[in-house]
Amino acid sequence: MKSIIKTDKAPAPIGPYNQAVLAGDFLFISGQIPINPETGEIVTGDIESETHQVMRNIKAILNEAGLDLSHVVKTTIFLTDMNEFAKVNAVYGSYLSDKFPARETVQVSVLPKNVNIEISVTAYKG
Repeated sequence: MKSIIKTDKAPAPIGPYNQAVLAGDFLFISGQIPINPETGEIVTGDIESETHQVMRNIKAILNEAGLDLSHVVKTTIFLTDMNEFAKVNAVYGSYLSDKFPARETVQVSVLPKNVNIEISVTAYKG
């Protein structure tokens, strides 16, 4: 069984997809970019601020599904500049406990709305 997860505390999708889909005990959260859901504006300035906004968006979607960051089992981080990895890693790590999820980080040439970071996650409810 599949359920759609939607919250106004995270940005609305900008295409034909959902914020998240709950399939059995797994929650698949679509890639989140640094959009402030209250204003609809992209957070800019530095990669740390952008990463914080992405993580807040992810937390909001997890919370809507009755989960939190401790349920995350897999993340994928997309960056337009791998030279920013250490800064992103520091912010990302500040949101997680010592039971870190599996992860990969890849550099891409461009992301939606020309942002610098996008993160998608898979969480396990069980």
